[in-house]
Amino acid sequence: MPPVARPLSPHLQVYRWQIQMVTSILHRASGIVLSVGAFVLAGMLLALASGQEAWDCARGLLAAWPGILVMVGFTWALCYHWLNGIRHLVQDAGWGFSIPAFVRSSWVSVIGSVVLTAIICAVAICCGGVA
Repeated sequence: MPPVARPLSPHLQVYRWQIQMVTSILHRASGIVLSVGAFVLAGMLLALASGQEAWDCARGLLAAWPGILVMVGFTWALCYHWLNGIRHLVQDAGWGFSIPAFVRSSWVSVIGSVVLTAIICAVAICCGGVA
C-alpha cells in the first residue's frame, strides 16, 4: 500500500515572528524564572535565619555582578509576568480582542516591564543597593 501524502505541519522557520508569539513565550519563560527565583529567595531566607555568617555569605553572592544580574533578571520577570497577567485578565473580561488592541497591549507589557525594572533598579541603587 503506498504511503498517504499528508501535509506537513509548518515549523518555526515558516512563521514570521510576531509580538503575540513573543509575549506568549516570554510569559511562560518568566513564570519559570519566577519559580526558580522562589527557591533562591527561600535560600536567602534560610541564610538569614541561620545567622550572621551565612547571611553575610549570601549577601556577598548577591552583591557580586552575577548576583546583581540574577536580581535584575528576577525583577524583570516579576514585572513582565505581572503586567502580562493584567493584560490577560483584561482580555478575559472581554476587552482588547481586536488585532491592533492585542498588539498594542503586548507592546505595553514588554516595554512597561523594562521601564518598571529600570525604575526599581534606580530606586535600589539610590537607596544603597544590595548591601
